[in-house]
Amino acid sequence: MAKLELSGIRKSFGAVDVLKGIDLTVEDGEFVAFVGPSGCGKSTLLRLICGLDEITAGQMAIDGEIVNDVPPAKRGIAMVFQSYALYPHMTVAGNMGYALRLAGVPKEEIHSRVAAAAKVLRIETYLDRKPRQLSGGQRQRVAIGRAIVREPRIFLFDEPLSNLDAALRVEMRIEIARMKEELGTTMVYVTHDQIEAMTLADKIVVLNGGTVEQVGSPLDLYNKPVNRFVAGFIGSPRMNFLTLGARKADNVHAVSGGEIRLAAKLSEAPAEIGIRPEHISLTARGAPDSLAGKVTMTEHLGSDTYAYVALDGSQDVLVVRLSGEKAIKRNEPIGVHADPGMAHVFSAAGLSLASARPVSLEAA
Repeated sequence: MAKLELSGIRKSFGAVDVLKGIDLTVEDGEFVAFVGPSGCGKSTLLRLICGLDEITAGQMAIDGEIVNDVPPAKRGIAMVFQSYALYPHMTVAGNMGYALRLAGVPKEEIHSRVAAAAKVLRIETYLDRKPRQLSGGQRQRVAIGRAIVREPRIFLFDEPLSNLDAALRVEMRIEIARMKEELGTTMVYVTHDQIEAMTLADKIVVLNGGTVEQVGSPLDLYNKPVNRFVAGFIGSPRMNFLTLGARKADNVHAVSGGEIRLAAKLSEAPAEIGIRPEHISLTARGAPDSLAGKVTMTEHLGSDTYAYVALDGSQDVLVVRLSGEKAIKRNEPIGVHADPGMAHVFSAAGLSLASARPVSLEAA
């Protein structure tokens, strides 16, 4: 296991700044996930940690040792790529032990390490097979096993499950979670899948435009986003946003379909409120503490029903998450009630104004 420290890490390709000063600490034995939109620098940062690309500026240390100029093979890091990259002519055991054989590790030790890794990944019965005889999930296990046998200080994963179908992703997510508990090795994981990040990671790093927006536990990011970007990025379906209109009286603002009363009058003018779909419910039109609108579309998923509500007098549409199967008529006038204690308020600059939780909504 190892502690990873990044200080002022920058990466430029010519005149293009991809990473703009990353400061981050990954503690010994911690599982950290990098998330963010395409092009935010997730995979580039992972390649810098691995040593596949050179750092433009800044300092990287593993257990206190500066590794900026240390070659990849000597960093004690193993990387699992998006593609399996298995040798088709080798068996599973041959693929898993190949790097050890190149390093001159004795055959007995290679056999022992491969057997131990195969047991962790539950692929003991596949060791004599060729990659073409395996499913996608089994091939990904082999790719992970190839990293495990090297006994690295740090595991790096670059979207390892993105090539699998939905059922296999769930299965492999469970396997990685179990492996994390058994091995206890420091892990850094890049993913586009929020479910993977939320369920696997001890800590999530949200990247945007080459900078870190927020670092924290999955629930901290979900419940206490520091800005509008994090609030809108974390969560599926994404958070609903409503623009606050003119101030009508002290801390009362107009919004689509009605008005909202904030918990406190702020020195900085609030610009938007954000409400997650599960914190909204449907009610009768004109009911107290509600906004007016109509349902334009529904999605029935069995465990949940998503209702899309167009608010009166605007183009704003709220996504409402309802538990279980709900029969809802389209285009019927309806009210929308939001849990005031769960709403978020943002400034014009997109910063969270946590002290301004709404206390009531009123229909127009």
